Amino acid sequence: MSGAAIAAFRIHKACRSIGIDSKFYTDISRSGDWTVKGPVHKVDKIKGLARGHIGNTLTNIMNTTNPILHSPSVLPSKWKNKLNNSIDDIVHLHWIAAEMLSIADIGKIRKPLIWTLHDMWAFCGAEHISNDNRYIDGYRSSNRPEYEKGFDLNRWTWNRKVKHWKKPIQIVTPSNWLAKCARNSSLMRDWPIQVVPNAINTDQWRPINQATARELLGLPRNEQILLFGAMGGAYEHHKGYDLLENAIQHLNGEIENLRLVVFGQSKPKNPPNLGFPVKFMGRIFDQISLCLLYNAADALVIPSRVDNLPNTGVESLACGTPVISFDTCGLPDIVSHKKTGYLAKPFESESLASGIKWVLKQTGNGKQIPSLLSKNARKKSIDQYSYPVISKKYLNIYKKILNDT
Repeated sequence: MSGAAIAAFRIHKACRSIGIDSKFYTDISRSGDWTVKGPVHKVDKIKGLARGHIGNTLTNIMNTTNPILHSPSVLPSKWKNKLNNSIDDIVHLHWIAAEMLSIADIGKIRKPLIWTLHDMWAFCGAEHISNDNRYIDGYRSSNRPEYEKGFDLNRWTWNRKVKHWKKPIQIVTPSNWLAKCARNSSLMRDWPIQVVPNAINTDQWRPINQATARELLGLPRNEQILLFGAMGGAYEHHKGYDLLENAIQHLNGEIENLRLVVFGQSKPKNPPNLGFPVKFMGRIFDQISLCLLYNAADALVIPSRVDNLPNTGVESLACGTPVISFDTCGLPDIVSHKKTGYLAKPFESESLASGIKWVLKQTGNGKQIPSLLSKNARKKSIDQYSYPVISKKYLNIYKKILNDT
């Protein structure tokens, strides 16, 4: 599952844990969970995949150097009728791109509506992450960026949102940064917006013995392990892997026995020479292995230029592993500076290197005796991200929406 799908599924499970009869609807279901409702017949599964591919082809009518995913969301679907005719009291939207729901479909949902945003798409044009301020000023022909040419897909998509979304929707964002962006947007500045972090099951994601975790994963016991993870993270500019490479090169001669462990991608044909060993773990699909990996590490680094409230950071804290990141976007919601990790100056590699050095010095005992950083990380995950905390926040929002209708 994608990061947005994982976050949405965890919110769904958190709600069910307190007795809310939550159902999880998707166009492509691979979870194996009986509460997840997806297409059953082969033809419907193929249609779900085909819709996404058709939407992707529409993005080719615009030339842009912004490599971020664009979603025009123009194809009508059967979902609006299924939702309107269901017995459910509330419709809770999450990531509905890949042509699952069209912009017009969303405007035709008659049920009380709540929408948890996992990126910027809902208040932008077609782009999922904005490189400019058009979402603040409105998408006009006069403020189109120079890096776009041809048909203005973003303006066309934004205008359809303005046309079809006449009634404000209750918006929830996982981070304060994304809430601020939504409140500043031309489209949603008058909509109700609330911050509720992503949920995690802190009974399953928890600290375990580091030596045991390393032995099970075949990682050395006598090295300091810095963890980095993102699907294709080395190839996505906004994930900042290039900044991490520069930071690690600043650490040559500064830290002994350092190893960078990368998960989410396989070893490239020409791996980088950073002056330290690099271990590529590939894609990890099961929770147990990923939990072991966080526990095997001394720290997780998230060098993103743009990020909301990444699951990796929430998972790392739950395992008692400190997080190092830049002081930008939603990352300060996860990282309390020098309490659960380190916030470096955006986007200075030397500052990130200093953060790595500082955190590893605090966790240098090999986590046999949990550091104060580790204890703080674990406590923050329980206090702010655990199922009981997040489910109650959503329950209160649901009750308010039903009382107001």
